[in-house]
Amino acid sequence: MLRGLSQAGLGPINDYMHYIELAAQYGFQAVELDAALLIEQYGKARVTEQLDRFRLTAGAFDLGVQWRESEKQFQADLLRLPARIYAQSLLGAKVCTTYILPSTDLSPAHFALETVNRLRSCAKLLQPYDISLALEFVGPHHLRSRWKHPFLYTLEDTLALIDAIQMPNVGLLLDAYHCYTTALSWEEIRSLPPSLVKYVHVNDAKPLPIKQLHDQDRLYTGEGVIDLASFIAALRDIGYSGIVAQEVLTSEQPPSLEDALFRTKMGFDVLFA
Repeated sequence: MLRGLSQAGLGPINDYMHYIELAAQYGFQAVELDAALLIEQYGKARVTEQLDRFRLTAGAFDLGVQWRESEKQFQADLLRLPARIYAQSLLGAKVCTTYILPSTDLSPAHFALETVNRLRSCAKLLQPYDISLALEFVGPHHLRSRWKHPFLYTLEDTLALIDAIQMPNVGLLLDAYHCYTTALSWEEIRSLPPSLVKYVHVNDAKPLPIKQLHDQDRLYTGEGVIDLASFIAALRDIGYSGIVAQEVLTSEQPPSLEDALFRTKMGFDVLFA
């Protein structure tokens, strides 16, 4: 497994070339980047040279398509998606991600059909670039009642969605926080085909009842109560060898980027010991 970084929980990043260098210095092997932004700012050659110099892999990128919104919005975003995919492919990205909210104001049956068709359209655009679409179920209880109707928020339902989409490049993004808030067992992870797990997020939870945990109130890896060692062990047991990226959604800002990287490294060192 590769140690990875999302930009969540790191605070502002002003110099991405320096960020890539720091990521390598702190022992990370993959970083999530906005390829179009970096190529425009630095040029493709400089960004790829920096990644190669520090032996870093491009992590996942967000789909960037508002597939939950109106058809007009979806079609407009879909037209822009090929350029986004192409830019990410220039940096070598192999995974695109999107999340499924656990409730909706729309008719659940209609929304489910719409979700299948729209995500299939996105997956078809990713396929020629050998890029996977990783779907993330969202577990915190407060979001299950945020909108009028409950929707998909379990591993079982996400697997059913993947089956319905019927595209070979669609799989799972497993996030430790969402696994914890849905009481997913490690044996359920061990039952997954390794090819189905496309990406992994790690983070931690405060010592509160699960129903009180909020999505935007996470802790750094190893600073909370989630049994992350067993989470990683289950992934290792099925042969997952992809990126494990820290994603800490929180309103608290670290004192500095290096402080955030140090805290993340400390958690990862224990996790992968």
